[in-house]
Amino acid sequence: MSTPQKVFITGASSGIGLALAAEYVRRGAIVGLVARRADALERFRQAHPHHPISIYPADVRDADALAAAAKRFFDQYGCPDIVIANAGVSRGAVTGLGDLKTFRDVMDINYFGMVATFEPFASAMAAARKGTLVGVSSVAGVRGLPGSGAYSASKAAARTYLEALRVEMRPRGVKVVTIAPGFIRTPLTARNPYRMPFLMNVERFAHQAIDAIDRKKRFVVLPWQMRFVAMMLHITPRWLYDAAMEKAPHKPRAAAD
Repeated sequence: MSTPQKVFITGASSGIGLALAAEYVRRGAIVGLVARRADALERFRQAHPHHPISIYPADVRDADALAAAAKRFFDQYGCPDIVIANAGVSRGAVTGLGDLKTFRDVMDINYFGMVATFEPFASAMAAARKGTLVGVSSVAGVRGLPGSGAYSASKAAARTYLEALRVEMRPRGVKVVTIAPGFIRTPLTARNPYRMPFLMNVERFAHQAIDAIDRKKRFVVLPWQMRFVAMMLHITPRWLYDAAMEKAPHKPRAAAD
């Protein structure tokens, strides 16, 4: 009988993180789950009473709290096989309208929260010369989307950070996987007031994402159709991109909610 995988996931109380947790539990993994909403984590644990699930209520902006959660996971299970930095928010923000706090909050959670998630684990995984660090970026990080400058910038930062980390960890025996979702059916996307092409069911996303993690793919775009969207966005000349996106619908500003 194979040894269960040990998996640590942030942003696990809803959406992609919750679906990843559920799929890993279905596959028999030991999971440690981090999120701000302790009640949601507890409901998930109670719904799976016969599985090894540890919950750590914490905000990824609090590096000390993440380090404490990591220590508790280490003490109970040892070094994880997989660490998934999934916690993220998507909030509309526009420069010049007093949205600086929104920009900072989004970057703190989506980028610095990812770095803080990996920080307590990277050295131990490198010492063991095994394990996989997984970061959830986004197709929205390929180009700057009007009205979503905060989100696009944070996901672009995450993508380039993960690329640098992948090369840094390569000689140390640790794999780094970047998952770039397109539109996934979650509470996060439910608030979008515009059409979302190739909208993917979150359970299907989780299944395919975990398969890609197991194969240690370097960079994965899901659903597959969004790979071509990302490629086209990347190669579109700036003049054409600007003209095409100028009148695109904007995500509502968080400060206006």
